[in-house]
Amino acid sequence: MHRKHFFGFIAPAAFAFLAVALAPPSPVAANSKIPCSAAQLRTDMRKLWEDHATWTRVYIISVGAGLGDKDIAAQRLLQNQVDIGNAIKPFYGDEAGNKLTALLKEHILGAADLLAAAKANDQAKVATQKARWFKNGDDIAVFLSGANPKNWPAATMKSEMKMHLDLTLQEALDRFAGKWAEDAKAYDRVHEHILMLADTLASGIAAQFPEKLKAS
Repeated sequence: MHRKHFFGFIAPAAFAFLAVALAPPSPVAANSKIPCSAAQLRTDMRKLWEDHATWTRVYIISVGAGLGDKDIAAQRLLQNQVDIGNAIKPFYGDEAGNKLTALLKEHILGAADLLAAAKANDQAKVATQKARWFKNGDDIAVFLSGANPKNWPAATMKSEMKMHLDLTLQEALDRFAGKWAEDAKAYDRVHEHILMLADTLASGIAAQFPEKLKAS
């Protein structure tokens, strides 16, 4: 996959800089210790996935308008993928956390390629990049289901990931087309769904590892 379009057509040298110069992790994600309760796990997971939706939103707006903060948004969005991977390490181990981060970074890179094609109205590339992006979504779903098959069935996780991708893409397309009212509604749907996904992940971890979390 060509990366010259990564995050608003930044140059390869700038990409190399972004790969190492990530923004500092958020206070919640920086702490990879097991939360003190199932309720705290739910709160932490919601914060992480809200960050995912929020910084994707900022990035979409920045790229669509050609704003000067798009590289900062890109850095923060990439850091969020590290934060999410770190959050599962106390339960599933470092290898699993790093794998999830890698898959989520691929998710972000794929989104960047797809949005670049959409902004250029290159429908052939849109079709190609969309197929790759949705394949990655399935890969994330399969990985999560493999870690916790009882609470995260593969079919359910694939459906939830597809919904996340569909809603995010619609948000971007509405934004690029100047459909402001539709864009606002699309982001509301993204936000609502991402919280549901976060709750699914948190409840699944709590059910799988009750001995590690208090019931409160």
